[in-house]
This record gives sequence, C-alpha cells and structure tokens, in this order.
Amino acid sequence: MAIKKIRLLSPISFPHSMRSEQWRMMRLVLPYWQPMLLALLLLTGTTLLGLALPWVMRWLVDSVFLTGDLAQLDRIALWLLAVTALQSGLAVGHRYLISHVGQRIMADLRLQVYTHIQRLPLGFFTTRRTGELVSRVSADVTVVQEALTDTPITLLRQSVTLVGGLTLMIIMNWHLTLLMLLLIPPVVIVSSLFGRRLQRISTTVQDRVADATVTLEEMLSGIRVVKSFVREDYERTRFAAQVEQTYASAMQRARVRSFFGPLVGLFGFGLLTLLLWYGGRQVVQGALTPGELIAFVFYMMLVIGPLDDFAGLYGRLREAMGAGQRLFEVLDTPPEPYMMPADTTPRPVLRGGVRFEQVSFSYELVATDAAPGAQHNNDIAPGEGNMTAVPVLNAINFDVAPGQTIALVGPSGAGKTTLVNLIPRFFAPTSGRILFDGYDAQQFDLATLRAQIGIVPQETFLFGGTVRENIAYGQLDADDAAIMAAAQAANAHDFIAALPAGYQTLVGEKGVRLSVGQRQRIAIARVLLKNPRILILDEATSALDNESERLVQEALERLMLGRTTFVIAHRLSTVQRADRILVLAGGRIVETGRHADLLAQGGLYAYLWSLQFAEVGAVGSEAF
Repeated sequence: MAIKKIRLLSPISFPHSMRSEQWRMMRLVLPYWQPMLLALLLLTGTTLLGLALPWVMRWLVDSVFLTGDLAQLDRIALWLLAVTALQSGLAVGHRYLISHVGQRIMADLRLQVYTHIQRLPLGFFTTRRTGELVSRVSADVTVVQEALTDTPITLLRQSVTLVGGLTLMIIMNWHLTLLMLLLIPPVVIVSSLFGRRLQRISTTVQDRVADATVTLEEMLSGIRVVKSFVREDYERTRFAAQVEQTYASAMQRARVRSFFGPLVGLFGFGLLTLLLWYGGRQVVQGALTPGELIAFVFYMMLVIGPLDDFAGLYGRLREAMGAGQRLFEVLDTPPEPYMMPADTTPRPVLRGGVRFEQVSFSYELVATDAAPGAQHNNDIAPGEGNMTAVPVLNAINFDVAPGQTIALVGPSGAGKTTLVNLIPRFFAPTSGRILFDGYDAQQFDLATLRAQIGIVPQETFLFGGTVRENIAYGQLDADDAAIMAAAQAANAHDFIAALPAGYQTLVGEKGVRLSVGQRQRIAIARVLLKNPRILILDEATSALDNESERLVQEALERLMLGRTTFVIAHRLSTVQRADRILVLAGGRIVETGRHADLLAQGGLYAYLWSLQFAEVGAVGSEAF
C-alpha cells in the first residue's frame, strides 16, 4: 500500500451553503451593478437598432427596386447611415464597460482567493501542491470571470434579438413564423444533453491542466536536483505524459463541441430551406411581397443565431460551474482563527513562559492501493482513500520559564519538528493544551501570538527581491539604521557591504545568488529585526561549513540572549549550554535534564552522544 499524503486528524469540514453555486458566482457582479446595468442598456439599444436592418431591406426592395424611386433610395441611405453611426457609438460604450467590469471581477476574485489561501491552516498545504493552487488562482478565475461577463451580454443580446425578431416576423407573416418555431424543441433537447456532458469533460480538462502545472512547478523548483541527477529526459517524459492527457481530454471536449454547434446549425439551415420553399411559393402566388420574404429570411437568420448561441451558452455555463466548484472548494475551507474569540480579553505582551499539558498530536495518513511509483494526483477529496491516524506526539508535558533555552534531541522521526510547530499554532494539538505565561494558547489571536515568535529554519527561504527587503520583512517600517544594526548582529553586514549593490542587491529566486551561510545570516537578521520573545531554531546550523557555522553560531547566540529558545539540536555546543534538554523517542519525552546529568544517567541521550563521539571523535561536531 502506497502512502498518498498527510492530512490532519479531524479534517476540515466544508460548510453547506443554502445558496446555489450559480448565485454565489453572480454575487461577484453585484458590487459593479451600476456599470453592468449601463452596459446592458447600451447593448439593448445596439441590438434593437440592429433589428432595423432587415426592415430597411424590405423597405428598399418594395419601395425602391420595384418602383425605381431614387429619391426614396437617398432617404433610406441617409437614415441607414445615421442608425449605423448611433449603433457603433453605443457598441463602444457597452464593450468598454463590460471590459472594465470583467477585469475588475477577475482582479477581485484573484485577490479574494489569494487572501483566503494565506489564511488557511498549514495542514491544508500538506494536502495540496503549489501548481494545483496556482491553476485555481489563474485559469479557474479566468473561466469564471468570462462566464460572469460574457454570459449576461450574450444572454441579453440574443434574448432581445430573439424576442424582437420573432415579434417583427409575426407582424409580417405568422404562418412562416409558426413554421420556424418548430426548430426550438429539438435545440433545447440537444443543448441539455450536450451541456451536461460538456461540463464533465471541461472539469476533467481543468484538472489535467492543473496536473501539468504541478509537474512544471516541481521541475522549476527542483531544477538543481534535475540537472545533478541528469533527469532532464525523465522530467520531459513526465511532463509530456501530463500534456498528452490534457490533449486527450481537450480533444474529447472538442469532439463534443464539434458536434454541438453544427447539429444546431443543421436544424437552422434545414428550416431556412423549408422557409425559402414555402415563402417562395407565397411570393409567386402574391400572398407575400419579395421585400417581405427577404426581410423574413434576414430575421430568421438573426433568430437562428440566438438559438445556436443559447446552446453554446449553456455549455459555457456548465464549464464555468466546474471552475467555480474548484474555487469555492478553496474559499469554503475554514481559515485559521486569526481574530481573538469575542469572549476573551486582550492578552499582554509575552514574557516567554511556555507550558505543555498532556499534549498529543496525530496526523491522518491517506493511503491508496496504487503501486509504488505510480503517478497520481496528490490531492484527495475528504473521504477518499483509506484513512489511518498516526500518533506523532503522546502526552507531552514540560514547563519552560521565560528566557530559558530548551534543546530537543532524539532520533529522526521522534517528533521534534512537530512539537515546535505546535508552539506558533501551525497545527492544533489533538488533545491537551499549550499555555503562554499561564494563558491558554486558544485565547490568543494568531496575529498577536505569531508576532512574538521567531523561527530560523534549517532551509532558509528568501524572497527574490533585495537584501534590504528580505531583512525588513521582520519589521516592514524599519529604517536603514535598524536594518544595518540587525545585519551586524547577525554577522551579515560585512558580506552584504561587499555585494555589488550592497543592501540593494537582488538575491535571486529563493536567494540563489547567495551561499547557504549567507542566506542563513540574512534570515537571522530578519528575526532579530522582528525582536520576538520566543525563538525556535530548527537545525539552523546543520548544513553549514565550519567558517559559516562559526559566524552563524555567534549570530544565534546574540539572537538567543534574553529570549525563550527552543533548539532542535544538531550541534553539541548548543546542547551543552541549554538550560534543559528534552530527549524524544516515539513521540514521548523519555529523558529530561542538563547535559552532564543526562550523560550520567546512561540512557538514550548518552547512547546518542557515544555514537556521535565515536564517529567524529571531538566535542563540538555534528550530533543527532
């Protein structure tokens, strides 16, 4: 059985809204109802003026061509020019307004989805891949926007054309109109059947595009690994397989669309032939003038257009529903509770006391029966696959006084990183509680709590801007003096000053233009500028050379001064000076104490120490 993904125990439930998805999509237009209404009014005027053309053709044939009245021809030509000019002016207005509303809706929806994604708990991102989320923010938003703006325009234009055209046709000849209306029931039936199938296929196409985007994003993010393992051909094969799946689904949709439009067109041209045959006989018999027959044919073609467009419109709406479903799945995911509960009082600034009381935590593993190595999507809807709760932490108890340094050691998989992730509430305990200065963590709003916690991870992430921007991320309104002071305290100022543009040097994507040690020192400067009360060091020096380690270690010692610090320890110097060492194994704290005391106990810590000492042979080298 292959493990598919990790999902938090007690998964997020999706609320069932009483509103339909169609209404939720239409609500996106409501803030812009005024320009939208004006655009629809202008469109109505444009469409009504367009309906005048066949009537002019009737007038032209019957009162000019059959009588030879040139003066009447001049009047008709001038009248037609005036109508065309007015129609063009109205068209410019409604197209501009529709573009404005469409672009505004797309910008608002993208920002809404982006903002909501930021507020989602960290567990959400363990079940989603970056490329799949990017696809929702880009491609799916575009599909929804086009449906929200194009659909009302198409619906109004074709409705006005259909109703107006049918009205004028009935006035001219109700027998021919009745004959034409025989086409409507078959079109409605065909539209319904094809529309449902088209929605299913279109949703599949969107999913395939998202899968291909995920593969592309992974290749770009891991390009160094790809090149070092010479796996360009393998990655190309992977991406080609995704592209081919997308192509196959798109061609399936194309086949449905290819039959959809022409089939409707077949009904239309069949009726046109029948109309010309029947109307021609009436002209010969004198029951209908040539101008009326020509005008009727024009009106019939105008009316057939809406019938065809209504069929296509239904299909596009079904496509948009698939995209909207994917967006609402994200938007319906409950965000983290950033705001403080209403029945609590504001918590004071932290002094740094931390207490764990019977804290347990479990992940929920989603397993599938797919063979190892099989390619599949990393995203599983709730309820899919076989769910297995895997405990990571079990009944953790400890108390930390403000300013103390706590080292966490233990074999890989013991739960060290999971434990420190509970402190800033990246995850919520399955049971038990965490207290800060005696207050339950649930009584703090997340913004207040996390603003007082600093994290220096093993793998430093830098944004692709300048050195200054990355350091100032710790305090956005910091001046140059404060930024430089933080860099000096982090042993980063000297190498920054030697860069081509100093603090204005671009670091490249994820800091690729800097060494690992330089990135780490910038990350330390960033946390120093934040000035947190609680500090988490997650293997912050494990990937450094000796010189970089020395500089980073000096910076860390300045950073730790006076702060409550949790260290996932890989360096014995940090372990030896810790106020207390927590030794974890199997999700439990099996030993606790200072360095010398734990060595004297001869337990797990002493065993790990002996292994490290035997391998390296000197104190101060890498530990566990």
